[in-house]
Amino acid sequence: MRIGNGLLALSLVLLTACSTARPRELPGLFKAKDSPETVLITCHVKPRSEEELQALFACAWGVYRQEHLVHVQPHVVLRGGDNGDQLRFVEILTWVSHKAPEHVSDSIKQLWEQEQSMCAARDGHPGVEGGEVGVILAELPGTANQGRSGK
Repeated sequence: MRIGNGLLALSLVLLTACSTARPRELPGLFKAKDSPETVLITCHVKPRSEEELQALFACAWGVYRQEHLVHVQPHVVLRGGDNGDQLRFVEILTWVSHKAPEHVSDSIKQLWEQEQSMCAARDGHPGVEGGEVGVILAELPGTANQGRSGK
């Protein structure tokens, strides 16, 4: 059974390695402009705009998927605080290519304008900011040889 678990784990690592985006700006690495691009976008939400912005994220995601601009995974939207009671959302998504966000439809541009209007500059950061990030597969301490049952 350990051999089966080991082969499964190795397969998952290899699959993840094949789909993981590498940072574009590292010296000496060539990255094709048509390769996937994972981005992290931070939105500093204006007071009383939380629900509307959440709905807008869901709408935009649907349009991105409909227009085949993003990969399904990874996609995460996180909610957190800035300086106490100020709210921020962080979205992580992967464009199908580096070119995808440069060639979006007018409807997506309008969604982005709405998103921008619900955010405010804060602590020297614009209302909406983001950039490319790399996905790293990390193993948590103490989980190396555990199967589903935790043995």
